[in-house]
Amino acid sequence: MNSIPRAATPQEVPILDLTPLVTGGDIAELAGQLRHACETIGFFYVRDHGVPQKVVDDVFDATKRFFDLPLSERMLIKIDDRFRRGYMPQGINQHPGYAPDLKESYEFGLDLPLDDPAVVAGLALHGPNRWPDAHPWLRRAAEAYFDHTMMLGRNLLRLFAVSLGEPEDRFLAHCQKPMVQSRLFHYPADVAQDENAFGVAPHTDYGMITLLTQDPIGGLELRKRDGEWVRAPYIPGTFIINLGDMFKVWTNDLYVSNLHRVVNRSGQERYSIPTFFNLDYDALVSCLPSCRAAGEPAKYEPIKSGDYLVGRFRSVQKFGRSMTELEAEGAVRGS
Repeated sequence: MNSIPRAATPQEVPILDLTPLVTGGDIAELAGQLRHACETIGFFYVRDHGVPQKVVDDVFDATKRFFDLPLSERMLIKIDDRFRRGYMPQGINQHPGYAPDLKESYEFGLDLPLDDPAVVAGLALHGPNRWPDAHPWLRRAAEAYFDHTMMLGRNLLRLFAVSLGEPEDRFLAHCQKPMVQSRLFHYPADVAQDENAFGVAPHTDYGMITLLTQDPIGGLELRKRDGEWVRAPYIPGTFIINLGDMFKVWTNDLYVSNLHRVVNRSGQERYSIPTFFNLDYDALVSCLPSCRAAGEPAKYEPIKSGDYLVGRFRSVQKFGRSMTELEAEGAVRGS
């Protein structure tokens, strides 16, 4: 972790212009570009994506304002044990073999009322968002951002389907009540001295796709297929998109997620905002016919989207343990 990786080149992590996708144009060429990126690196930037810059600027402003609040005030809306919405202090996320991640977050997702059938049924990660009543600016900015990234995510799923030779609605058919979550991340200015401590330790994402916007400080690093780590630098006006692990099941390892990590080497506070776009809880993820030849077996058993996601969350978030228990054992830290 001591050596600073070089910046990725546009040939390694390409920038895709989404104009045809958001304006109703011909997306065949764009789908081919996306396929190449997914087969070689699993990451790409998108520009002209349809998310207004003001929406992005506003949510970053609100993110900074929220994390500037005293810890005691942030803890008033600490993440709940049932719906996993709200403020998550530093010390909750810990990937096996590494120290707890050096970040804190505010988590929200598809906002469902308590009488929604999925909530009544007790499906994990389904429920209402939690917002600080004293700071309505956070909700306004975060909900606007969430709505726009939901639209971008749906558009990208259309493009992914076409890139695999499937109908445009192949994945959208499993997005009636998608398990989409956004997180406002704050990384402290202190650079970790522990070789096993990262802003986010090396990992792959769990679900379908992640849509990330980061501040000019940067910090995202990804491992190429040849094992070299490179930086994904900040590029104004873009999102960084990466594959999650579910795509290897859909595609029989044609599209495979890449290891990535966050290292804040700047000595400054850093902010980033990922949206994790996942399918409906009961969506059955299995190998697409277009991704294997006749008679070729599927490499993975079909999996239910929600069951897989919950299992992965439990492995890194001390999922299912109460905040009271975590506070008592000293796992929760903050500034």
